[in-house]
Amino acid sequence: MNSLPAASVLLCFSAAVVAFSRSGQENDDLSPSQAEKAIHGDSTMVILDVRTSEEYSSETGHLRGAILIPVQELERRVNELKPFRERTILVYCRLGRRSKRAQEILQAHGYKGMNMTGGIAQWNDEHRPVVHEPGRE
Repeated sequence: MNSLPAASVLLCFSAAVVAFSRSGQENDDLSPSQAEKAIHGDSTMVILDVRTSEEYSSETGHLRGAILIPVQELERRVNELKPFRERTILVYCRLGRRSKRAQEILQAHGYKGMNMTGGIAQWNDEHRPVVHEPGRE
């Protein structure tokens, strides 16, 4: 019977540790509004688009100055970002799921990755500026 209270304490402690670690990760997420302010406030910020090349050049557009490395290729191509190792990298995709994965990859390699929640879809919904490929409106 003594093991039941100990198990309860251990379970509560484990839940607190998980909640604390997740709360730290949430600080690395930015809404499109926060991302736009961060971009304007930090001229050294790197913008990484992890969508496919087709999405990058589609009618949704992309953020000005964005580097394109699809998330499927990021693990293999992460060394291309070596010049930016000491800089913050804002990562985005279409909705925010792939960019979250890319953020995890970057952080595992020692980079400071920030995920833009909602992706380019929310950015566009909020009528924020994008760049379109020539020939697109």
